[in-house]
Amino acid sequence: MGKRKKSSRKPQGPKKQEPLPTSFPCLFCNHEASVSVKMDKKAGTGELSCKVCGQKFQTGINYLSAGVDVYSDWIDACDTVAKEAAGRDAGPHSYRDVASGAGGRRNSDTRMDRHLVTAMEDDEDGQGDYDDE
Repeated sequence: MGKRKKSSRKPQGPKKQEPLPTSFPCLFCNHEASVSVKMDKKAGTGELSCKVCGQKFQTGINYLSAGVDVYSDWIDACDTVAKEAAGRDAGPHSYRDVASGAGGRRNSDTRMDRHLVTAMEDDEDGQGDYDDE
């Protein structure tokens, strides 16, 4: 008995890769496909700009970078700025935070505040050195 003849299959080439997008939604004005990315690989820079609100961003790239990488760097940079702004707006929550320097004040200011607080605690009626006449 003979073997069955195998069907000969031609080797397939590599799968076609879909091109990565070069237009994205804007984080500030929320318009779809309004952000375009331009890359200058010789200069090593990637530039991103919104057609609607005019927002611009520039970052460094390398030979492997794509438009998606520039867009993700922009998202990361916006997130970092938002976190810094949120931390700055929170401010000190207690006198101890101010005294430890969390409020961004100088040491001489905090020493003066400690003196004033101590003086206020020692004075019972809150009138200081003024006597009722």
